[in-house]
Amino acid sequence: IMKKFNNIMRISVVTNSLLSIFKIIMGYIGKSSALIADGIHSFSDLLTDFFAMIGNYIAGKPADKKHPFGHGRLEYITSCGIGLVVLIIGFSLIKKSMSSSICIPSLLVIVVSFITILFKYFLSFYLIKMGKIYNNNILISSGRESRADVYSSIVVLISSILVQFSNKINIFSYSDVVATIIVGIFIIRTGFLIIKENLSVLIGEQESNSDILGELKNFILDDKNICSLDDLVMIKYGAYFKIIIEVSMESDLSLEQAHNNAHMLQNNIMKQYKWAKYITIHINPKKGD
Repeated sequence: IMKKFNNIMRISVVTNSLLSIFKIIMGYIGKSSALIADGIHSFSDLLTDFFAMIGNYIAGKPADKKHPFGHGRLEYITSCGIGLVVLIIGFSLIKKSMSSSICIPSLLVIVVSFITILFKYFLSFYLIKMGKIYNNNILISSGRESRADVYSSIVVLISSILVQFSNKINIFSYSDVVATIIVGIFIIRTGFLIIKENLSVLIGEQESNSDILGELKNFILDDKNICSLDDLVMIKYGAYFKIIIEVSMESDLSLEQAHNNAHMLQNNIMKQYKWAKYITIHINPKKGD
């Protein structure tokens, strides 16, 4: 998983590096503060990818005596750091745009915006998809930041089209400044959502995805030794889950038999699901016995 993660992040780093440089240079050439802001937005993606790689490396450290459930939650701390960086960049862009002078960007900005929209959309789709496949919040956070970059590029595209008619409609001359502010708001919103989501998981949020819960419940109940599933709690620890299971078995089983059944269930779950690593099983006697 670690190797695959690093390969995915390398793709993101290279793409964001090229797009960031491309948009900033074209923004200066085309005299568009909005495109420059969009380039800085892409640069923020590059920073988040860098922090993501560091965070995932630390989160992948094995469990030890002080951390029996591993270091997976460092993933959420890293994601919060990503969100904070994104917030700072967003506020900085808005502040700078307030003092910017009005200028009319060239038609080149339209072409550049359209190209970057295509690249960023496919990158964001890829990162979010891989994040869900590998159950990795860092990839999902990075993908959402890239998705916000797509929206901001669309705003830049629209503003660069409108500003071309500023000689006929004077208010359109402010399109580039307004677009810069909107891009900043997009960035701030993304940073806020990243922090909000990861803080919730960091303090021990229980998994609520009905698909994941339903699949595991059915798998447990398929075990012939299980009479009923009394409780199931799943708490995320990075790419893995800490799972607490409460099941009922026949009351006439010996302690050794019940233990062996629970141990077999634990092994079967871990073989079936890569994200199941820390499992605790509590056994109740079957009701009515």
